Amino acid sequence: MSQLKTISSSSSINLACYGPKRSKFFSSQCIQMLYPDNLSCSRKLSSFQELSGRASLLHGHAIVSNNGSITVASNNQGIQAVLSSDREMEVSTATKGAGLRGKLNKVVLAYSGGLDTSVIVPWLRENYGCEVVCFTADVGQGIKELNGLEEKAKASGACQLVVKDLKEEFVRDYIFPCLRAGAIYERKYLLGTSMARPVIAKAMVDVAREVGADAVSHGCTGKGNDQVRFELTFFALNPELNVVAPWREWDITGREDAIEYAKKHNVPVPVTKKSIYSRDRNLWHLSHEGDILEDPANEPKKDMYMMSVDPEDAPDQPEYVEIGIVSGIPVSVNGKNLSPASLLAELNEIGGRHGIGRIDMVENRLVGMKSRGVYETPGGTILFNAVRELESLTLDRETIQVKDSLALKYAELVYAGRWFDPLRESMDAFMEKITETTTGSVNLKLYKGSVSVTGRTSPQSLYRADISSFESGDIYDQADAAGFIRLYGLPMRVRAMHEKGI
Repeated sequence: MSQLKTISSSSSINLACYGPKRSKFFSSQCIQMLYPDNLSCSRKLSSFQELSGRASLLHGHAIVSNNGSITVASNNQGIQAVLSSDREMEVSTATKGAGLRGKLNKVVLAYSGGLDTSVIVPWLRENYGCEVVCFTADVGQGIKELNGLEEKAKASGACQLVVKDLKEEFVRDYIFPCLRAGAIYERKYLLGTSMARPVIAKAMVDVAREVGADAVSHGCTGKGNDQVRFELTFFALNPELNVVAPWREWDITGREDAIEYAKKHNVPVPVTKKSIYSRDRNLWHLSHEGDILEDPANEPKKDMYMMSVDPEDAPDQPEYVEIGIVSGIPVSVNGKNLSPASLLAELNEIGGRHGIGRIDMVENRLVGMKSRGVYETPGGTILFNAVRELESLTLDRETIQVKDSLALKYAELVYAGRWFDPLRESMDAFMEKITETTTGSVNLKLYKGSVSVTGRTSPQSLYRADISSFESGDIYDQADAAGFIRLYGLPMRVRAMHEKGI
């Protein structure tokens, strides 16, 4: 059978079915459906009417045929799907029986195209007798990491590849709420990976429903935080899904074992040079772990950084940037309104060329151990400074203190993978309410790794020059301070009197 491949537009979903080589309905035709879900049919359909009946039964939409082309109207978000060629058609036969560890029907795998996830595909088929749907989320990791995924997935034995562009959703629904809350983990970490995992896991649950999968799988190790973040999201959104975590089950202990397993199962081994660092990149940040960083005493190498220039090599002239904010959420850069993802991408470029947002820290992982990581968050660092500075105008003292105290717990919940926990959602409602008046603009100066606030303004500002001025005013009578101080300091005075026997 020839390979059938369908690529969706931004407002449609593709569906393709396997048909006989010589069918009067499917002969050399590529079937494209603008449809809410992906659907793959592993057995031959006897007629177009059978296909029409099955699809209509699933979704209740009318199907129109025109010389073999099948189209259904849909307004849902697009999914890119790649269906099996001759090699992957063996999946249907190979997965009929139970695997070495049990039987699952179809598994959605969080897929990157690297060695680990490429090996997981045949491992799932072998051990669970299942079809494997590879899923990749575009959260801004860069086009280089998305290139060639179709070929890699098919070569590994996957029956389908699904790619979703989640950049806008990621920034709008995950990054900006954390920004508004002021969530920072252990004084430094701006939660780049922590925020990305729930949006990816949520999309996996959605895809599992769309393709009829009964399980999901990820390539996280048993020593990290990400396994918790993925699985808590799975539990919260669909507790009936089975979860397979190969790194907690298989006998593969390292890269050489994975390569050997890949060769044994005819999976092409990626020929790209193995990075000495473990990295995670998305639109918010780039993290670096491993190699010399495992010794906290070692200084990171200059050539390790990828999103930002060395502050020493940054321009000798500062750059000024204005951030527009509405209700605690950034909306513009230098007077230009931008979508959430575009705004962040713009600031990453600006901040990166000035060496902004480099963090080197030792953090406490959720699983109990300490780890050392280096993070680059140029655009995020600029935004955190801007939002926090605007709050100094719009929030009173008590509100700032309560907000800051809750931000610590908010960050802890996000770090621990509890994004869909009712506690975080309730705290987010509080943050949204108290930042309703945090609207205005902030001017910042970027210079050789530093961010300095040079001005801030807000129509909701609580700052009053006529009150704060050192000159006399009608509202604030300085003589009133004497009585305030006597009452405010009364507990301290009483304690001192007791100690002196007065």
